[in-house]
Amino acid sequence: MQEMAPSECRDFLLSGTRTAKLATVRPDGRPHVAPVWFTLDKDELIFMTMASTVKGKNILANPQIAISVDEEEFPFAFVLIQGPATIETLTPNELLPYSTRIARRYVGDERAETYGRRNAAEGELLIRVPLTKVVARKGVAS
Repeated sequence: MQEMAPSECRDFLLSGTRTAKLATVRPDGRPHVAPVWFTLDKDELIFMTMASTVKGKNILANPQIAISVDEEEFPFAFVLIQGPATIETLTPNELLPYSTRIARRYVGDERAETYGRRNAAEGELLIRVPLTKVVARKGVAS
């Protein structure tokens, strides 16, 4: 197993349509894990969620989160990110560029605008996680 260089980590995070597995803490202390679509914005991982979802409520109550992104093919690789999330409450028009960019990664150019408009809704939060506490490994099974 080898440590990824920062550029390899960025390339890994942006490759294909891998989802992030987001871990948050419920108010009673129990963990909650949910997959999220994401992308990078400079030195931050960004994703969106409705404030009314379990993950949205958890992040609003406790912004300490963990994220796992992995490659499920031999020789396997993963990136783990931990830290405080920054929560941005934006208008749907302000969210639209972010929601469209995130959607483009997962649904392609043809559907990006449709999904972007659908996801840039009132009550949607833009979540930013700095890439400061990162563990990135490749060749796990080599």
